[in-house]
Amino acid sequence: MKKLTVIIPTFNEECYLEKALYSVKFADEIIVVDSFSTDKTQHIAKAYNCKFIQRKFDNFSNQKNYALEYATSEWVLFLDADERITFPLQKEILEAIENSNYQGYKLNFPHFFMNRFLFNQSSSVTRLVVREQCYFEGSVHEKLIVKGAISSLKNPVLHYTYKGLEHYIKKKDTYAWFQAEQLLQKGKSVTFFQLIFKPFYRFFHSFFIRGGFRDGIPALAIAGVNAYGVFSRYAKMMLLKKGLK
Repeated sequence: MKKLTVIIPTFNEECYLEKALYSVKFADEIIVVDSFSTDKTQHIAKAYNCKFIQRKFDNFSNQKNYALEYATSEWVLFLDADERITFPLQKEILEAIENSNYQGYKLNFPHFFMNRFLFNQSSSVTRLVVREQCYFEGSVHEKLIVKGAISSLKNPVLHYTYKGLEHYIKKKDTYAWFQAEQLLQKGKSVTFFQLIFKPFYRFFHSFFIRGGFRDGIPALAIAGVNAYGVFSRYAKMMLLKKGLK
């Protein structure tokens, strides 16, 4: 049978990590790559006999590429601490890696917000890959590059995305700083179009084009915060250019 390594990046994830680890205990190897947590994250990881490694965080791609160097299985599944693999998805993963003509698979992530899963606010992301055929690039919203054909699995990952509205907004602000710095490094500039139209389009796309309205008030809140996140990115670019961070 082909072997599977699960890689989980962490920083102060004591509230989420144990359930994530329990959901992937079927894996042959679990690697927790930690950014020097100050809570019980390390204790929880070691209780599950994980391979626990630590690295000072600089960006998401470097963190995961570093963990890849420690993986020993042919296949690797990347999971966040707030995500859970269901039993049907477990079976699908094991069948896929055993009889696969592909080098990677996309998984479906319906977001969990205001005590419900929003199936019209889901993301399809490549997470299951052949170890020697992949690497990450990009400092925020990192992209997994796979050398070969990719397919998709059907069963969803349970993604407990947001601890609450305040946490969601804070998360968007954190990402916005990373994105602003990345855009400036590429020589991009801020325009009136980006400040006004792009946030509006993000709201419209999230709530109407993707069918978020079917998920009611929670989806309306997510669309609003997503629009704020886009505006925040370009506003922070202006602050960085003026040295006001």
